[in-house]
Amino acid sequence: MPADRPRVLVFDVNETLTDMTALAGRLEHVGLPGHMLSAWFAGVLRDGVALTLAGGHASFAAVAGDGLRALAAGEAGATDPEQAAAHVLAGLPELPLHPDVPGGVRALRASGYRLATLTNGSAGTTRAVLERAGLADCFESHLDVEAPGRWKPAREAYAYALDALDVRAGAALLVSVHPWDIDGAARAGLATAWLRRTARPYPSTAHPADLTATALPDLAARLGAM
Repeated sequence: MPADRPRVLVFDVNETLTDMTALAGRLEHVGLPGHMLSAWFAGVLRDGVALTLAGGHASFAAVAGDGLRALAAGEAGATDPEQAAAHVLAGLPELPLHPDVPGGVRALRASGYRLATLTNGSAGTTRAVLERAGLADCFESHLDVEAPGRWKPAREAYAYALDALDVRAGAALLVSVHPWDIDGAARAGLATAWLRRTARPYPSTAHPADLTATALPDLAARLGAM
């Protein structure tokens, strides 16, 4: 971990704070198998990052919509692709938080940390989710990658967040469930905390996280013990 004690905690959103499994029901409502959820989301990340690597950019909604239209077009009995995409995407602002999030966020905020979010999705969607959960006052800023035009894990995405929050890389800590996000943040100089929500091991090819926690209250305890 960088020498500076983290002062700002920057949270990834999709799957880190939000429980995206709720979208499986929306897939089924438009005639798509619910088990396609993980493959669809993985495809969204793949295509968005591929655009970044190629020098292009598109919003999360645009990339996610393309993926849903492709799935609906290839599935017998699915709703019209445009309608299917619209219905599933409408569920993003309504996603629930993981059960550990409210208590963990409040504990971290009460400990004096500045909290912010950084997502490849939409800052507006993040704000809607957290406001509905009564956590809006715990975060000082919600950031996305539209301004830098580069999806995480590109270095520019993290640099944009550091600039917006007026904090040095060594004094910021990224919290994410995604090893690729941890790897990117670490290469950009941030401290990192991997939120291990499943039994899957951390990939040996990725830069290791500075901290590993099973839930946000666990992370609060580990940071408090530093």
